[in-house]
Amino acid sequence: MKIASWNVNSLNVRLPHLTQWLADAQPDVVALQETKLEDAKFPVDALAAAGYRAVYAGQKTYNGVALLARADTQPAFADVVTDIPGLDDPQRRILAATIGELRVVDLYVVNGKAVGDEKYAYKLDWMARVREFLAAELERHPNLVVLGDFNICPDDRDVYDPVAWGEDILCSPPERAALKAITDLGLHDSFRLFETDAGHFSWWDYRQAAFRRNMGLRIDLILIGEALKPRARAAAIDREPRKWERPSDHTPVTLDLDI
Repeated sequence: MKIASWNVNSLNVRLPHLTQWLADAQPDVVALQETKLEDAKFPVDALAAAGYRAVYAGQKTYNGVALLARADTQPAFADVVTDIPGLDDPQRRILAATIGELRVVDLYVVNGKAVGDEKYAYKLDWMARVREFLAAELERHPNLVVLGDFNICPDDRDVYDPVAWGEDILCSPPERAALKAITDLGLHDSFRLFETDAGHFSWWDYRQAAFRRNMGLRIDLILIGEALKPRARAAAIDREPRKWERPSDHTPVTLDLDI
């Protein structure tokens, strides 16, 4: 089974990219972030024509998450959750569903804007609430996959210039501590099971020829529970879609599981 995550930065704009990539890569399950679409405008028919069923939680202009599953190989979505229990938040940033043996949680983590900003405080609070939610999910679902755009570089290997970034947004110690609190539940960064070197990124700014110069960040993650760790076979960052015309600033990340 191939699982993928991709911040498409507007599904309306990037739908041709998505359908092309689905045809090329043939993933079984895909988590999308920043769809930026109201639910009534979600391209259900286009994705069905590509061979995928979908569940989604969207809003106009901002945020938005979705899960796709191949209709010919994967069972229907079950036990869908679109909100963190007890958190009154209109932003569409979380989507969970059971797909066969897997419990999949798609996250679009708050950016935070700048250290000290009110959006930064909101990010840290949101992460703490997500941790509580994931702790409960992991108790019920040992085969847990948590994936998405985390808007946090786990460590300095995931930053093209750790000195220049220092303790700025996406790299600050409180953000990294919030992410570690989640992985400390018993979740593993699947990419790091296979690659330990620095210099592997999933996001590049549109400016300064950042992609060509590999001035990037690794902020798109696929975390797996301890029960799935022995079943992980390969993890990768697919840079190809970032080379296409009018690309998302993110590129897909993938995990192959023996399921």
